[in-house]
Amino acid sequence: MRKMPLGLLALAIGGFGIGLTEFVIMGLLPEVAADFQVTESVAGWLISGYALAVAVGAIGLTAAVTRLGRKQVLIGLMVLFIAGNLTSALAGTYEVMMAGRVLAALSHGAFFGIGSVVAASLVEPARRAGAIAMMFTGLTAANVLGVPFGTFLGQQLGWRATFWAITVIGVAALIGVATLVPAQASTGPSAGLRHELRAFTEPQVWFSLLMTILGFGGMFGAFTYIAYTLTAVSGFAAGTVPWLLVLFGAGLFVGNTLGGRGADRSIPRTLAVVLTGLTAVMAVFALTASSQVPTVIALFLMGAFGFATAPGLQMRIMKYAGQAPTLASGSNIAAFNVGNALGAWLGGVTITAGLGYASTLWAGAAMSFSALLVLAAATALTRRRPSTFDITRPDPAQPAEYAEPVPAGSGFRVES
Repeated sequence: MRKMPLGLLALAIGGFGIGLTEFVIMGLLPEVAADFQVTESVAGWLISGYALAVAVGAIGLTAAVTRLGRKQVLIGLMVLFIAGNLTSALAGTYEVMMAGRVLAALSHGAFFGIGSVVAASLVEPARRAGAIAMMFTGLTAANVLGVPFGTFLGQQLGWRATFWAITVIGVAALIGVATLVPAQASTGPSAGLRHELRAFTEPQVWFSLLMTILGFGGMFGAFTYIAYTLTAVSGFAAGTVPWLLVLFGAGLFVGNTLGGRGADRSIPRTLAVVLTGLTAVMAVFALTASSQVPTVIALFLMGAFGFATAPGLQMRIMKYAGQAPTLASGSNIAAFNVGNALGAWLGGVTITAGLGYASTLWAGAAMSFSALLVLAAATALTRRRPSTFDITRPDPAQPAEYAEPVPAGSGFRVES
């Protein structure tokens, strides 16, 4: 078995800390709301505000640093992440807490966007999707292990203790990136914002963004209201929901790993299988949600198929962006969050319409099926018209010092 580059471990630790920052607040909202004497709906903006700042940072911050070395940018992003969580831990008012959340969120999208490009550069072409999946493993581990432990820590020692712990994780990730990510693999800057924007003249980049919004958003929309589905439809006691969410998190971990391996073999085939499976699982889940055994199985599979899309979706946009992957990669991270917001909104619409909590699963299935249709249309287009960028050779319009050529015949090419 080939050894994993230690730089990937550093990126995974950063992903773990970022994932913990994003999701652990959900379990600590009552404590935070009580401490700052605000309503739970106002406290909920600490989640919504974070998500919006992720989208802004994924595009805006990534665009602002296109001429800087990627390793230095990752180090700077981890410093920003540490500062945000330290601000949250020390916050004396709700407004300061929100500022800390926004600071930390700005690093989120850019870290995963630029980190995906760096992770792919650390391994040979045939293992690039698996390398990206390794970085996202930190995010899945945050859901499986970090969120339950962080919630417990916050409930026992106060919610600030959780943010102090995340700050320490950020310091560990900073040290890891600074010492373990090889300088020669990631310090080369891109050719600048104008060159990065050229990627968006390729229609397949836009197809990829739409697939991400619909495919991942469908799963997240159903997950947003899963606690209500499990208790009101499936009949589980409220006390069992955290353990069921751990099962869902285990599905995320398995799906992320297998999705990365599959995407290394064939991105379009893997996405077709995964999106079909995700659509089918959510539809069956909606039909059987009143029975507990099928619900448990479907919950695990929804997590597995849902997160199996992530490496392939991220790899696809990087591939079609050719020699300008950095901003496109960051934009795809923004698309994940736009999909999350869209899926949650659509699920809320179905509930408000009186269709019941299981209706969120039907809404999610419809979104994922729409992503499958987009994939079919995109694949048909590649057969009629080659991609704008031939990424098996350097872009002649790009200065030689910025070129990152991919060996011909490596398997890292546009597939029809």
